[in-house]
Amino acid sequence: MGAFHTSCVISGIRRPRKWKSVSKALVDTGSELTWIPARILRRAGVRVAKKKLSFVMANGQAITRSLGYALLRAGGFETVDEVVFGRPGDLTLLGARTLEGFGATVDARRRRLVASGPHLAARSGEG
Repeated sequence: MGAFHTSCVISGIRRPRKWKSVSKALVDTGSELTWIPARILRRAGVRVAKKKLSFVMANGQAITRSLGYALLRAGGFETVDEVVFGRPGDLTLLGARTLEGFGATVDARRRRLVASGPHLAARSGEG
C-alpha cells in the first residue's frame, strides 16, 4: 500500500470545544494506535490516562509511552480513541484502531480515507 499523510483535528474528551490541528499524520494501517505529539495533545486537553506502556518499534527497540483518550476527526469521519503521547523523534501516525472507529478504509490509489461500508452487527434472534 502507498503511504500518505492526512490532516486531522483532535480534542480531549472532557472539553470537546478545544480542537487542535494536526497537519501531517501518516495514515499507517500497520500501527495499532494513533500517535500524536504530546504538546498537541496537552493543548487539546487530552490527559494521560495510562502511564509507561511498553511498545516495540519497527527496528526492535523497546520504548515506553503514555496514552490518553481523545476525539479525532479526519476526512469527514469522527471517533473517540486511545492516543499515544508522542515524543520528539516519534512519527505522527493515524493508526488502524482510529481508522476502524471512523468506519473508514484506505483508498491507496487516491491517497484518501473512504467509508468502509456497513458496520457488522449481531442480531439477538428476537423480532
